[in-house]
Amino acid sequence: MRTGLCGLVLALVLSGCAGRHSAEPGIQVGESALRNGSPQIALQVAQGILTRSPSDKQALLIKGDAATQLGQNNDAEAAFLQVLALDPKSVHGKIGLGRLRLGTDAAAAATLFEDVLRQEPANLNALNNFGIARDLLGQHQEAQVAYRKVRSIEPANIAARVNLALSLAMTGNAAEALPLIEPLANDPSASSKVRHDYAAVLAMAGRERDAEAVLGRDMSPPEIKQVLEALREKRAGGG
Repeated sequence: MRTGLCGLVLALVLSGCAGRHSAEPGIQVGESALRNGSPQIALQVAQGILTRSPSDKQALLIKGDAATQLGQNNDAEAAFLQVLALDPKSVHGKIGLGRLRLGTDAAAAATLFEDVLRQEPANLNALNNFGIARDLLGQHQEAQVAYRKVRSIEPANIAARVNLALSLAMTGNAAEALPLIEPLANDPSASSKVRHDYAAVLAMAGRERDAEAVLGRDMSPPEIKQVLEALREKRAGGG
């Protein structure tokens, strides 16, 4: 069991040992559950708080984040919308809702991230997600400006580095894209997500055999074929 999870279990146990009439696990336990990769526990904690206090903003944010991680997008959206009804300036609420909208309405997502950046111009989460929204809209130059700004503020930001590489590859700039992502993908501790993004950059650079070799670590031949066909369309369409 991981140390963080041990701490979370201990917090839950202690909350139950404090006395027969003690309160249920609170906000800190829910946040700890999210940090330690236990969204189901976080959701249960948030629901318990919301049963007593339906308008508790922090509990709603935990519910939204936990439901997002669990793929319960409708529940997550409802939670973030309730947060924004209570607090229209909530940065967390706008980012949470924007990330959900990336898959369904990139323009609406971009608007939400722009709202955050008007409030907090150096918000790295909003900047990175704003770049993703622009890429999805085919506005790659604007996306790259956002990723580069993240990197200027936090040079070690891996998400912005990978997203910049993908965006550059989509605009045919493999010469700049590959050196950004290749060292990350070749690191023994690289996640499968980073390797797959590297394969995408390789494929969009016209190096399909190399991309196939990378994808072969995690995918079956039919899956690889499907991915490469989709990337060919991206390369042919310029985005």
